[in-house]
Amino acid sequence: MTVQEPFRALVARRQEKGHAVEPTGLKMADLPPGNVTIRVTHSSLNYKDGLALQGRPGILKTFPIVPGIDLAGEVVDGSGEGFGPGDQVVVTGWGIGENTSGGYAEYARVQSEWVEPLPAGTDSAWAMAVGTAGFTAMLAVLALERHTFYGADLGGPILVTGATGGVGSTAVALLAAAGHEVHASTGKLDQADYLRELGAAEVLPREEISELNRPLESERWAAAIDTVGGSTLAGIMAATRRQGAVAVCGLAGSAELTATVFPLILRGVSLLGIDSVACPRPLRREAWARLARDLPIERLAPMTQTYTLDDLPGLSRRILAGELRGRSVIRVAPD
Repeated sequence: MTVQEPFRALVARRQEKGHAVEPTGLKMADLPPGNVTIRVTHSSLNYKDGLALQGRPGILKTFPIVPGIDLAGEVVDGSGEGFGPGDQVVVTGWGIGENTSGGYAEYARVQSEWVEPLPAGTDSAWAMAVGTAGFTAMLAVLALERHTFYGADLGGPILVTGATGGVGSTAVALLAAAGHEVHASTGKLDQADYLRELGAAEVLPREEISELNRPLESERWAAAIDTVGGSTLAGIMAATRRQGAVAVCGLAGSAELTATVFPLILRGVSLLGIDSVACPRPLRREAWARLARDLPIERLAPMTQTYTLDDLPGLSRRILAGELRGRSVIRVAPD
């Protein structure tokens, strides 16, 4: 393997107060231990990445570190798990970009058990248009589908909150592709046409959900995918139909939950927690296969914008301010 060093990266380093992220030239010796080395062609920007890039505490656990919780590209050196040079792969979760260096560098070194082959007919740009956000949305959809195995009826409308965000946008598209009636909740009603283009049958202001504050509300939704938490999640629980389910995968509004158990014990509503970081490999493979089938690149196009590493400082401020919609793909490899 011949690598031109130094190669481009964004590196977070601890300062007297907090940390700062700066463009840096790295050498292969600077990368963490691992048995698969990947030439990163694409990464993405998630809310968690925005926090890390803006120096917010709690995301990055070690320093120095390359942020970026997603990456996709080509294996240049690898052993174990059957990966070899030229293989096209994707890595999400497992603490990359938090506990160990991630996707905002031209090369990454990871453990082979974290690596997934790209589904046939896809490429790195597609994988990062999906990214952790889309992967999380797919896990939520699969969780709702598994819930129906026990006889629950998800034939009614399904609510998606935070619908213009990365997880929410992808969830709307996936549920619509599966034939469900999707109700999309958002604080950006000017994006209603965008959500309808993704497949939403109805667009609701977010206040309509958070203002559902009685222990039990009228039954409205067969199920929901919630990215917001807080009072929004409490309202959803109170308004979910009997034997319905809420897949919980975000805290954009709040990590706190003040609610009663009445929806759970009087209507049989289930809360389904979604962990996209360390979910088992068989479930990962199932999720990526379904994403390739149900979310081809042409369906991703309306929700995807592509940027470069140089754009990340400004983009990170915008994602924290709620000014971005859908998915932001980061082209890492030089032109």
